[in-house]
Amino acid sequence: MKNRKLRMGMVGGGSDAFIGAIHRLAAFMDNQIELVCGCFSVNPEISISSGQSYYLPDDRIYKTYQEMFEHEVTLPEGERMDFVTIVTPNKWHFEPAMMALERGFHVVVDKPMTFSLEEAKLLQKKVEETGLVLALTHTYSGYPAIKEAKDRIKRGELGNIRRVIVEYCQGWLAHRIELQGGNNAGWRTDPKRSGKAGCVGDIGTHAWHLSEYVTGLKVQEVCADLNIIAPGRQIDDDGCAFLRYENGVIGTLISSQICLGDENAITLRVYGDKGGLEWHQMEPNTLYAKWIDRPTEKVRVGNAYMSDAAKWNTRTPGGHPEGYVEAFANIYRNFSFTVRAKMNGEEPKPEYLDFPTVYDGVRGMQFIETMVTAGYNNDQKWQKWIE
Repeated sequence: MKNRKLRMGMVGGGSDAFIGAIHRLAAFMDNQIELVCGCFSVNPEISISSGQSYYLPDDRIYKTYQEMFEHEVTLPEGERMDFVTIVTPNKWHFEPAMMALERGFHVVVDKPMTFSLEEAKLLQKKVEETGLVLALTHTYSGYPAIKEAKDRIKRGELGNIRRVIVEYCQGWLAHRIELQGGNNAGWRTDPKRSGKAGCVGDIGTHAWHLSEYVTGLKVQEVCADLNIIAPGRQIDDDGCAFLRYENGVIGTLISSQICLGDENAITLRVYGDKGGLEWHQMEPNTLYAKWIDRPTEKVRVGNAYMSDAAKWNTRTPGGHPEGYVEAFANIYRNFSFTVRAKMNGEEPKPEYLDFPTVYDGVRGMQFIETMVTAGYNNDQKWQKWIE
């Protein structure tokens, strides 16, 4: 299959959904992937109308994802989808992902990977059994400046890491807009659809993953405080935690959706005994390198001095903004190159393998479980990482 695009199916992502359009733009950006089929909504009429608006043939637009998997697997190898991307509320991540893996399809799935830790472990087992590829869209790990930060830390520029500070603050759930309808706050604040965590599952997982990805260190203990600020809401909309990473590194994490005026204010700061790094998602092409004995450096994406990892994930010369969709696209591109290599019986290059996997998905669910267990403990005792 060397001379064709990968064929993508989609679960969710109908014309009434925000994130589906982002996934499609990202998947198509590098001309490696085409959309060939999908079940785009739990509402069959929306699924059909969405598929038609995406110019799919009627026999590849499905009313249920179960129908899609059962039919696609019967098609000739030269026609059926190669992988499925799952962009649904958390409750509906596990079953389509498992059905896909059982039928030989690779998977891309939005985070958090599943509704529960138990489901995540089952997916891990199935991926290991089948040898198929599962990518998880922890988007912020896809930014070139984040690749640069990771590379500099790995090279030892900061020395021994001492302190990590990561924040993800939003303000859109400061009031109970889920009661108004017409927005995607409904499922995110409903434990029956999102799982036992609200804010910490929705954006706290991004902050946690970003800190582990950049530093290469795993969190081992958590002391957390979760809060429900908007009166009557069922699950957390605000939280913070002290983190203990490997090697005695200490960290602080804040995730909140009630910070009025904040949009997607993700900030990461990492300090070692030689220097520090700082990155802001709302100015994504700039990385600040800070030193005790010389001025702060303003490192800009797209320049020749960037690391190979950053260059591989950069598309335009310096000064041309690359942002959220491109970060998504880096995950899809690296995933697609990995899948193509495997389908051709080749070993994927190391740079292809740079995307979140099922193991990140399991750790993400462990993070949620640990945060919820620790966050509602009034004694505020340290909670060992839940395995």
